[in-house]
Amino acid sequence: MLELDTPHGPARAHLRPADRPQAALLLGHGAGGGVRAPDLVAVADAAVALGISVGLVEQPYRVAGRRSPAPARQLDAAWTSVAAQLLADPLAGLPLIAGGRSAGARVACRTADAVGAVAVLCLAFPLHPPGKAADPAKSRLPELEAVGVPVLVVQGDSDPFGMPPEGADRTVVRVPGNHALRSGAAVAQAVTPWLARWTGSRTVTRGA
Repeated sequence: MLELDTPHGPARAHLRPADRPQAALLLGHGAGGGVRAPDLVAVADAAVALGISVGLVEQPYRVAGRRSPAPARQLDAAWTSVAAQLLADPLAGLPLIAGGRSAGARVACRTADAVGAVAVLCLAFPLHPPGKAADPAKSRLPELEAVGVPVLVVQGDSDPFGMPPEGADRTVVRVPGNHALRSGAAVAQAVTPWLARWTGSRTVTRGA
């Protein structure tokens, strides 16, 4: 684990290096959760098995012991700072896939260009607050639409935060469950063939 200074306090990066890594994956947590969420753990396991080094990033507010998230601009600034430091060392020279679950996925989308991501992985992207699907002002779809690199969204088929649509370079995979995405096996199956695009791996799972 590394503790890294950011403009909004120290963040933590839990590193899981792969043998002879071919890419790096940074994953951020949800608003009130941490880096041990089942979907994050499942994705980290799948990525390392493919030869992708993983960094699970704890935002400064979580490191400080707070559950209420910081404002978006602070989350983005801290994430960008962590990514820059990790890409300087110990993830130097590796193409970066940015990602996260829920609020962490939103951060990864908003900062994809700033961190130089080659792709973005969204787990349980919160398309809108529960019950607000009919209110265009509450939609977070513009954050997905603004990403200029390939995007994979893995979404529970009963997620009350909505189901994002597919796009020109955006794939959406439905898995059983709700916003928690507790089925690690289903999440791993969904992400493995997509992540393999950045490793040269021929690994394919059923349904790919």
